[in-house]
Amino acid sequence: MPVVSRLASIPLRIAEIAFAAVVAGIIGHYLHSFREIEPWPQGRWIYTEVVAGVSILFGLLWLIPFSSGFFSWPLDVLISFAWFAAFGLLVNTINQLPCGGIWNWNFIRHRNDVCGRWKAAEAFAFLSAIVWLVSALVGIWFTFRKRDSTEGTTRRRWGRNRGADAA
Repeated sequence: MPVVSRLASIPLRIAEIAFAAVVAGIIGHYLHSFREIEPWPQGRWIYTEVVAGVSILFGLLWLIPFSSGFFSWPLDVLISFAWFAAFGLLVNTINQLPCGGIWNWNFIRHRNDVCGRWKAAEAFAFLSAIVWLVSALVGIWFTFRKRDSTEGTTRRRWGRNRGADAA
């Protein structure tokens, strides 16, 4: 297993876990606080909470240093797309709040501000989507680099190469 891909993979997995934990904490707080609202916003928040939980679970599992974690890049891509969908749902929710545009970050500085928390959840959901996508790219790079490096050797059964059979 190449050292470079492992050195890139571990910080990415730690970032995936951390970003998902931040989003899970913020959205979980709102799910606990707003029990008596209409079901559609809760469904969006529950989806985001499930994506965060799945991200934490797989991030912890793939943090264990095995090379098989690099071959999970299709699931990394899928989780990245799920995070992009959660980001879109959070943007849609923010557009319904009096927080300004989605790129207006003036509300972040205030303590106990609803808009600041939503903007933080939105930002960390986007960052999580990007980190999962980069992790998938590292997995793709490792997979195809690994495949290319094993094509030059020809092995027969029981681990003997062709030169050993001729002697």
